[in-house]
Amino acid sequence: MSYPNQIYTVFSFIGFVLCATPLYWHLQAWNTATCLFMIWTGLGCLLQGINSIVWNKNMINRAPVYCDISTRIQVALNVAIPACSLCINRRLCKIATAKAAMTTNADKRRAVVQDLLIGVGIPILQIIAQYVVSPNRYNIFEDFGPFLAVVDTPLTFILFFAWPVAIGTVSLFYCVTSIWTFYKYQRQFKQMMSHSQGLSRSRCLRLMALSATDILGTVPLGLYIIVTDAKAGVTPWKGWTYTHSNYSKVIQIASFIWRNDPSMVNDLEMFRWSLVACAFIFFAFFGFADEARQHYRRVYMSIASRVGYSTFTDHGSSHATSTVPCVNNGVTFTMVRTTRDKRRSSISTDQTFISFAGDIKPDFKVEQYSPSKIVASSSVESFHEVKMQGQSTLPAGIMPTVPPASVPPHLPDKTESTMRAYSGIYTV
Repeated sequence: MSYPNQIYTVFSFIGFVLCATPLYWHLQAWNTATCLFMIWTGLGCLLQGINSIVWNKNMINRAPVYCDISTRIQVALNVAIPACSLCINRRLCKIATAKAAMTTNADKRRAVVQDLLIGVGIPILQIIAQYVVSPNRYNIFEDFGPFLAVVDTPLTFILFFAWPVAIGTVSLFYCVTSIWTFYKYQRQFKQMMSHSQGLSRSRCLRLMALSATDILGTVPLGLYIIVTDAKAGVTPWKGWTYTHSNYSKVIQIASFIWRNDPSMVNDLEMFRWSLVACAFIFFAFFGFADEARQHYRRVYMSIASRVGYSTFTDHGSSHATSTVPCVNNGVTFTMVRTTRDKRRSSISTDQTFISFAGDIKPDFKVEQYSPSKIVASSSVESFHEVKMQGQSTLPAGIMPTVPPASVPPHLPDKTESTMRAYSGIYTV
């Protein structure tokens, strides 16, 4: 089934954003296989989204170099996502069977190299193998853009079509082994995960679910393509020279031609929409996890602080305030305590706002706040028992603040004031 090109453009860019969002903190946790999954899937969504815009309603060969790069990435994507799933299942299986726990930097580097050899090395080998059975440089489909070209020969099934099925089968073996071991030896499995940096029980389960979902899509889809291409007809292999005799040729196909061919529609639409599906599935498993919500909150607080917007919540907010109004002889004190919670530290600052009612203009001198100068009171009445003389209501050297129980402070008696008169609001 063929969908309007604009719909795919929107979903492809959404898929790219969904893959790029959690990439940063997965890189920090040394999750190489998961990062490769996001990179390959996001790159595929980005390229196909760009192609759907550039070649919308046209099939012009406007960027040959870009088309070469795009089609080579398409060839790599034939095995890249299954290879990433293999890396994930392989690591989970080793942890489940107590064969690997990354406790040293050397172990981590070794695991990274192994994941790169599988997640990047296999796609590179696929690009080399596909060139053997490629009859021309690439094809350009209207509304779709450039697409890889292969000729259906017996060698093509070995060098191109069979790779996803073979990788998916090996990955399935690792996945079943890790799941079985996980449920059989749960206690030992938890101990192994405690020594593995960046891998908790919930993340392990999500990785298993992601890999199992990918396997359930890779193997059946690969078998379906093999069967349909075999039924369409297989051309005998006639040698390297015959196959590459017109390799520099670029075939351009109008939309009314390929959209009226059900098999061609299935191949093209299934290829590009499967990338979007992988992006949404990945985000469904990892985009709403605890660590993801923590990073979203940090980004939100960072943006809010940059634009000067303060949030006030009771739990987990960056600014928590409490105010207590106090009135005595026409003088109103509004005392505010502000607590700012940063990423790894909590900083408390006290601000006192003093407003005056009527025509009273007190004289006082404001000094820097010091917690040692606070005398807590257990009742409000003690505040009103302070004897005030003249126009001054505060003794010199005392900063009003909010006690821990949000009760107005008790101020010791003073008869003289060194504060100068100022009508308005005092802020420290």
